[in-house]
Amino acid sequence: MKKVIIQAAKRAGIVEVPAPQAVRDWALIKIHCAPMCTEYKSFESGETSSFLGHEAAGEVVEIAQPGPVSVGDRVVVMPQYPCGTCSLCVKGEYIHCEDVVDFKAFTGGEQGCDTYAQYILKPAWLLPRIPDDISYEHAAMLCCGLGPTFGAMQRMRVEAFDTVLITGMGPVGLGGVINGVFRGARIIAVVRNPYRARLARELGAEMVVDPDDSDVRDKILKATANQGVDKAIDCSGDPSAQRLCVETARRQGAIAFVGESGDLNIKVSDDLIRKGLALFGIWHYNLGDIPRLWQVVRGSPGLLDKLITHAFPLEKVEEAWKLQSTRRCGKVILYPWRQG
Repeated sequence: MKKVIIQAAKRAGIVEVPAPQAVRDWALIKIHCAPMCTEYKSFESGETSSFLGHEAAGEVVEIAQPGPVSVGDRVVVMPQYPCGTCSLCVKGEYIHCEDVVDFKAFTGGEQGCDTYAQYILKPAWLLPRIPDDISYEHAAMLCCGLGPTFGAMQRMRVEAFDTVLITGMGPVGLGGVINGVFRGARIIAVVRNPYRARLARELGAEMVVDPDDSDVRDKILKATANQGVDKAIDCSGDPSAQRLCVETARRQGAIAFVGESGDLNIKVSDDLIRKGLALFGIWHYNLGDIPRLWQVVRGSPGLLDKLITHAFPLEKVEEAWKLQSTRRCGKVILYPWRQG
């Protein structure tokens, strides 16, 4: 099978490796589309890697034993390799599993754990079936397109009465706009990139502000009658943006941190106790919420088409990464089997 590797700074390669085989209760998936995430940062820096990508949608082509999926099923490829038996996995919180499976020891090989490739192996229980009326592209947004902010909004119980601040309009933050609009919430987006600011408006953000404006905090507070936003989600991983969430959240509001970052200075008394804020660290969402995510997908086809701004065949991965480096894009998709 073909797969992508990073050979050096801004240099990718397509290599041929043996295709993996289904083993025990793991299924073999033919990847039809693979959304691209932050792998472009390794491409920029020259961090070599032979295993890239963690989100995809595809078709079950081989099983080793009967289970929850069958050959021919269209499925979403969820991230990681959780154990499936611990208390967290059983509750649907697989993303927090502390006993992840050793891929090489379980399968007897190294290939088949990455999505910038034509095939992947996954535990059968971690492959939600795609409804017949939903495309591979839209289904693949259940991973990092819609997933993190959906999990944040579930935990914070975002509803139509809420004003929600979202800082950072990369693909994850843009997906948050779609999630918020579906719930009827009022969305304020914080973004400095003009391309993504325009895209945030097209997706339904009522207000878009630049974090570099000296009066950005005052603008947000003025838009909420000086009460502050009901909920805030940081998707930027920037401590200054996270701090903006803390400072503009109303008393007894809630904040979810989705973006990975360094240290954030929290004043326990002034920020938390006096304001009564609730803080959440969000990585993904509970598997039990998949039916609700399908509702978001079904209710937002036009917005998902806007979120997915570009698509490339596997052989043009360098071109895709260079585009991502400009930030003049939304969600970008790779097609492992497409020519041209």
